[in-house]
Amino acid sequence: MGHEELARRYIDLVEAAVAHSLYSYADTVPPGSNPVTRRLRRAGRRAGWVPLRLRPTEGSGSAEGSADWPLYAQSMIGADRLRSLRRCVETVLADRIAGDLIEAGVWRGGACVLMRAILEAHGDVERRVWCADSFAGLPAPDPGLHPADRGLRLHREPELAVARSEVEATFRRYRLLDERVRFVEGWFSDTLPELAGHTWSVIRIDGDLYGSTMDALRNLYPDLAPGGFVIVDDYGAVDACRLAVEDFRRGAQITERLERIDWTGVLWRRQA
Repeated sequence: MGHEELARRYIDLVEAAVAHSLYSYADTVPPGSNPVTRRLRRAGRRAGWVPLRLRPTEGSGSAEGSADWPLYAQSMIGADRLRSLRRCVETVLADRIAGDLIEAGVWRGGACVLMRAILEAHGDVERRVWCADSFAGLPAPDPGLHPADRGLRLHREPELAVARSEVEATFRRYRLLDERVRFVEGWFSDTLPELAGHTWSVIRIDGDLYGSTMDALRNLYPDLAPGGFVIVDDYGAVDACRLAVEDFRRGAQITERLERIDWTGVLWRRQA
């Protein structure tokens, strides 16, 4: 068996592991099975929360993902978005596009683990994977500054607050925690400006809010290398995120085609 086939099998395994699709009926609980959960869900809909839920599936690695929180998987983005991320990383490696890889909004770290595994499998010893997150959940929306975020309550969801130590432990379990995994801890508005001038080849944004998405785009996109990719996770799921992407692209006069990955994820490749 050649190196390319071994690399492919290793990445396949990591991709399935972070999505928890190696296992059946182990990752989720049936919605509606708990009367307390049912009441909370109804209250959330009345309050205008984004309808995130736990769903009963064979593992959490469904093709398109869902607006849910898996119990055990290290990523909730689904097989389509994981495979798209993999294609983007492998494309910049094959095309020798300069720059590190960054995810802004890492949750449990599954997508970052996959990116680091891809570098390992292909023998890239130079690039780093940056994990930018508050590691304390989402910021409270500021409707005065970003009216599109009015009514969002994601900052009240404890499931979205994953400690940095937990993400580090996940990398460690995959034997991928080393000096080439960097952590950027804090609100994007405070931390991402400090990365100005750093070259990126892949930027993955999972910030949900208009403000968080715009902070990531404004601070990271100017340093994206030509040929590099921007991936936005919440474009289809959260109207505020979609509006931030559209406003940024319009203001920056970006004409590259916005490609749909699945029901919520989008990407574009920078040409110049």
